[in-house]
Amino acid sequence: MLVHGGAHGAWCWQPLQSHLQAPTLAVDLPPTVIRGAPDVTPPPETFDLGLRDFSDAVLRGADEAGHERFVLVGHSLGGLTIAEVARRVPARVAHLVFVSCIVPPEGQSSIDALPEDLRELAAEAVRASARDRNVTGRMDEATLRQMFCNDMTEEQTAFVLDHCGAEVPSILAEPVARRGIPPSLPKTYVRLRRDQSLAPATQDEQIAALRASPGGTVDVVELDAGHDVMISAPAPFARVLDDLAA
Repeated sequence: MLVHGGAHGAWCWQPLQSHLQAPTLAVDLPPTVIRGAPDVTPPPETFDLGLRDFSDAVLRGADEAGHERFVLVGHSLGGLTIAEVARRVPARVAHLVFVSCIVPPEGQSSIDALPEDLRELAAEAVRASARDRNVTGRMDEATLRQMFCNDMTEEQTAFVLDHCGAEVPSILAEPVARRGIPPSLPKTYVRLRRDQSLAPATQDEQIAALRASPGGTVDVVELDAGHDVMISAPAPFARVLDDLAA
């Protein structure tokens, strides 16, 4: 099961899915109307959504598809969702795969896991969004190119620019818990060497947080790719996931 990150949707997994041998299901997290639709204004319920709603969407998708047990792959902000699913129903999760994911320290939020110079800016943006009940929309093109597209062809870049949209701002400020995940549950972190959204040194901090909670072994696989590896390097990424699912 494939879980997208911030400003993305199930659309981002399309280039990867044709390379995978295992059956896959990519889930759109709520509100689904903003996923892959950059010009759509987020609906009012956007401001009341949390990780419980995100994990509900994953479990609902699994139930509807008849998947009792599955490998959970989360990208970027999607790491929060897959960890919450595993905390709630650990027996249904065969393996957790964190792809350049944000992994806040136990009991803290994604904002706390950001580089120090970005924390207050992010916190103020979330506070303003909650206060004004407003989401400013997606990032500008220059920012999208820098964060997600630095290793892409123009065709791949156009695919990202045509689909990236807004995100649920409160998710960034929600404290997370992973202590319900058994330490023995298999966990792999895919570290992306060319990532300009979550730099390799910052990814190392996320790996350390994952090893601290829930604990246990965290295997690390490295790929020479940028943040949206499922779009820029789908074939080598698919080989990694097929090996983990075997």
